[in-house]
Amino acid sequence: MKNELLTPAETAERIRAGAILSIAGPDALLATLPRGTWIGGTTVYMLTEDGGARIDDRLFVSTFESATGATIRHHSPDTLPALAQDRPEGVTLLLIPAFSDAHRRFALDGTTYDGLFDQPLAGWITGVPVEKIGTTAPAIFDGTTGTRHTEGAMALHVALPAGTTPSLDIVNIFTPSDDPATTFTFPETGFSARTATVNGKTVDLAAYLRAHAIDTRLPLVANYAGALINVSFEHVDAAGGGVSFYAPVIAGTEYRLATAQPDYAAAFAATLGDGGEGMLSCNCILNYLHGDMAGKKTGRFTGPVTFGEIAYILLNQTLVKLDLAA
Repeated sequence: MKNELLTPAETAERIRAGAILSIAGPDALLATLPRGTWIGGTTVYMLTEDGGARIDDRLFVSTFESATGATIRHHSPDTLPALAQDRPEGVTLLLIPAFSDAHRRFALDGTTYDGLFDQPLAGWITGVPVEKIGTTAPAIFDGTTGTRHTEGAMALHVALPAGTTPSLDIVNIFTPSDDPATTFTFPETGFSARTATVNGKTVDLAAYLRAHAIDTRLPLVANYAGALINVSFEHVDAAGGGVSFYAPVIAGTEYRLATAQPDYAAAFAATLGDGGEGMLSCNCILNYLHGDMAGKKTGRFTGPVTFGEIAYILLNQTLVKLDLAA
């Protein structure tokens, strides 16, 4: 896997040469690219060799150098359950626009898709500059047709040579607090909640968060079959009383507020060590913003900063890494 920050002209050369590519960058730049074997998603935030940065004039290009072939499909929200059907042996990269119906459906129902866990499924949720949230729709691109979509999901199914053993993993720097006052269970599965149970009592969640001065820049953390998975707060509605999340909370699951990280970038660097070169990776926009990661490095991992991460399921405030080493 080769990861590079390229100009649109350099990217177009790679496409015309027949490379199999994943491309992240500004909407306007993605729209200029020629047809070829690539998929693209919108974001202007990147983790580069020099650290985190907002980049409006270049594209982050990942080349699947070892691929023996690729199939590209756009799925509507209704056809998403067929995501894992008729795909070549290898890996799948999936891009979904933030705040879309496909985003919601994949988050809620993705674990029920037939064959989803049979081979690595990595990906990310596309976004927009933070000042344009709510006014501009994130997008995905089908490089084979040059089509831009703001709904559905773009899948790049990559065939790999015999002997290649892809490895998909996550890095979550957060650990759950042991404070019972920040341990929550929810009555319903969904992207929002009005109530939660804390210490056996049902509370108005928004009021409780305010009254206890809980730092909602920290995610909720739960144990999903042995893995610590984050759910991040999106908005606390002081007037209406509701709380929204960037991923769904699961009814009956115990969530604990994460322990604060004094230095996000240092925590990632310490966890990752010197690894990361030649891997496909993405990291969450909330880590970038809350951790003030502009100009800071996360080991040797580079890639797009995203509005959600995918490692089989939707994730928040997590680094996803895919290694295609033989």
